[in-house]
Amino acid sequence: QVQVVESGGGLVQPGESLTLSCVASGFTSDYYSIGWFRQAPGKEREGVSCIRSTSINRYYADSVKGRFTISRDSAKNTVYLQMNSLKAEDTAVYYCATSYRRGNLCLYLTYDYWGQGTQVTVSS
Repeated sequence: QVQVVESGGGLVQPGESLTLSCVASGFTSDYYSIGWFRQAPGKEREGVSCIRSTSINRYYADSVKGRFTISRDSAKNTVYLQMNSLKAEDTAVYYCATSYRRGNLCLYLTYDYWGQGTQVTVSS
């Protein structure tokens, strides 16, 4: 059973940075995807950034391109989301999730194993 645990959320001011961490373990295949998703109150969950286990394919939502960076440390079973130049509209609960499925890299409906979520609040 895949287990996913996020950490690193918090309260920051606009323009500041924050790094989220996701430790995922229990994979039974070398091919999988790990993604970061977020959900703000009253909004649908959306894919923020996702990466394949091969680290070749990466996805960024248009709203975070140039500001967020996803990276992977396979030795630590950890995926990071470096978030720079944070804006108020980045405020949401951020979830890490994993999937064995191929196809759309960052569609949340295709992800099966989810963490509990971590709150990110950007406010002055």
